[in-house]
Amino acid sequence: MEKIVLMNLLILLPSFLSLVSISMAVPPLALPGCQEKCGNMNIPYPFGIGEGCFKSLGYQILCKPQDDTFKPYRERKNLRGNQDDDEVLEISLLEAQIKVKNRNYASQCFNSTGEESDSKNYTSDDAWIGSPFTFSSSRNKIIAIGCDTLAFISDVLGIIFTSGCLAACDRLNMITAADGSCSGLGCCQGPIPLGLKSFLVTLDSFNNHTRVCQYNPCSFAFLAEQDWFIFNSSSDLSSSTLNRTYIPVVLDWAIGDPTSEHPTCEQARNDTKSYACGPNSYCSDSINGPGYGYRCNCSDGFEGNPYLLQVGCQDINECENGYNNLCDKSGKCKNTIGSYSCYCPQGYHGDGWTNGTRCTQDKQNSLIKIIAGAGVGTILVFICIYLSYLGIQRRRMIKRREKFFQQNGGLLLQQQIASRRGVTDISGIFTIEQLKKATNNFDDSRILGQGGFGTVYKGILSNGKVVAIKKSKIMDKGQIIQFINEVDILSQINHRNVVKLLGCCLETEVPLLVYEFISNGTLSQHIHNEHQSLSISWGNRLRIAAETAGALGYLHSSHSIPILHRDVKSTNILLDDNYIAKVSDFGASRLAPLNQTQATTLVQGTLGYLDPECFYTGQLIDKSDVYTFGVVLVELLTRQKAILSEGIEDCKSLAMHFVSSMKDNNLFQILDYQVVNEGDREQLVAVAELARRCLKVKGEDRPTKKEVAMELDSLIKLYENPWIQHKYEETESLLGGASTSSTINGTDQESFGYSIMQALEITR
Repeated sequence: MEKIVLMNLLILLPSFLSLVSISMAVPPLALPGCQEKCGNMNIPYPFGIGEGCFKSLGYQILCKPQDDTFKPYRERKNLRGNQDDDEVLEISLLEAQIKVKNRNYASQCFNSTGEESDSKNYTSDDAWIGSPFTFSSSRNKIIAIGCDTLAFISDVLGIIFTSGCLAACDRLNMITAADGSCSGLGCCQGPIPLGLKSFLVTLDSFNNHTRVCQYNPCSFAFLAEQDWFIFNSSSDLSSSTLNRTYIPVVLDWAIGDPTSEHPTCEQARNDTKSYACGPNSYCSDSINGPGYGYRCNCSDGFEGNPYLLQVGCQDINECENGYNNLCDKSGKCKNTIGSYSCYCPQGYHGDGWTNGTRCTQDKQNSLIKIIAGAGVGTILVFICIYLSYLGIQRRRMIKRREKFFQQNGGLLLQQQIASRRGVTDISGIFTIEQLKKATNNFDDSRILGQGGFGTVYKGILSNGKVVAIKKSKIMDKGQIIQFINEVDILSQINHRNVVKLLGCCLETEVPLLVYEFISNGTLSQHIHNEHQSLSISWGNRLRIAAETAGALGYLHSSHSIPILHRDVKSTNILLDDNYIAKVSDFGASRLAPLNQTQATTLVQGTLGYLDPECFYTGQLIDKSDVYTFGVVLVELLTRQKAILSEGIEDCKSLAMHFVSSMKDNNLFQILDYQVVNEGDREQLVAVAELARRCLKVKGEDRPTKKEVAMELDSLIKLYENPWIQHKYEETESLLGGASTSSTINGTDQESFGYSIMQALEITR
């Protein structure tokens, strides 16, 4: 879907860029640094707003606030110094005209007896005298309203010109059909001469409205834009005032000299200092004739403001969208300065003009293009089908991931994470894309190890953190809720000797678990590597055993809900760079029932480590972890694997062989030579006896994991501190020795561990 949207955007991009180029190519109208608009109206030079932005005082525009916006006004002062600014409605560069608002008109009213009750003439202001502004004869008319009305417009003295019109009607029903026009029935209009700068409007009547006073007591006359006025008999004839808020008047303007006679075009071109037309423009005299100034226009093929001397008119690109040109639709357009040309593309013949020889495609080339077009079309169809297929597959994949996420208890896990407020280091929910990226799509080169429950990969997250990602083989769908609870609880375990669970991914059929990465391999690799001439020292082995026992004891008794590992073995004990033990791989782990000491379960574990009682009874008990730890303890003592591969014909189990050897007083014959050389004899016997007790067939005869951890810690402290050893010997003599129930090489082993702890208590 994203790709389809992107293709549509790419298709629309050229049109968008074309529109942008046209909008960016609009030439300026005002002088640089000057305000171009007042409200919604453009203010082109020679008009301007502010000092230095207009050509002369006659072109100054005042931008005044009005009705939550701004309106432009032209400053107008008459010869007496009075000022009455005109609101500007329109400024045209092309026509050299300006439209302003006017509110003056002539009126004449009579009463029913024919006596004149009110009358006024309309005299234009003399502010336009001496300026290059004249009332437009092409856009304005003298307009009169009335049924007994004569309207006249003349110069102020009435000796140069006089013009006007006659409006008459005897009955009101005669003129209702004339609404919308001004043809003499109730309304008339007449022309005005060229070059008009001032005028006088007067009214007269044939019968003083005596015949029409009932429905038309008054006459009105005014100068106005001819297309503006629309006659309405019902409102215009019966009123005693003109029923209009303002009257628009159009003035022609030109470039002139306010202090002298305005120059012609030829005169202006000879004066290069005052010539007002910019580059790519031409000059023409005012339509009113010589003495009324001149105006500037852009040359053909150019557009812009011809009065801007530094910029002038700019070339029109007739080949761009939005401009009309005469090139044939099959032809090509080439822009030139001030013009353009047309031509036919390769494979066509003709000159490319619509008014010339249009482009005609060559037959051979046409066939090639048809074939090429069909090929391109076919390719596009296949691309669309392929993209649609990818979109469908992507949607299916997303739905499948959502299905697995819900099926694997993702919503439940999210709720449990959200409810754990105040916990700073909680498990996260990773996406499959994050883990694929972290493991290079689960490449074989990233495999750290493989086991019965799955494969572990090395991963590098986007933040640079190195993690271990376990990809399990199977998942019991009936145990989803229990799995989620285990993930939630394991993520909260904060023990230095337990590998930290960082989170999980639930978007696959079998969930993936993300753990902290431990860099120094497994305990099994260090004690069973045949290529190593010397394994880890006995002191480190004993400490690793104590750390492992402490971690399992924490899981069994110190956590809010007991956790049974069920697969304790040397390959599931990881070592960091300082040989600190980290218990890992909780794939077979289960939460112990809070109100039960045992529960029926499937037998799980690794051959050589299986608890015989759990194997025969199928009962889930915490003493099973004690048994498997006893096997690990024997591995540390003997450096033998849990299943003996050679040398022992009668017994393949290391645990059975160890117990048998102790029974036959052959302990030191099976111990690792490095252990014998480095370890204290009594200490070795004590550890061996502890391992034997862990390997009892009946779970009730085995010590708890907490007791195992305490005994190992006691042994480490006893032999790391000679003064404790001395106190122990004194304690044994004070106690008179211990009762003997079994002896190995002459040493009482059944009570040895108890004596050690008792000696420590006494010395404290």
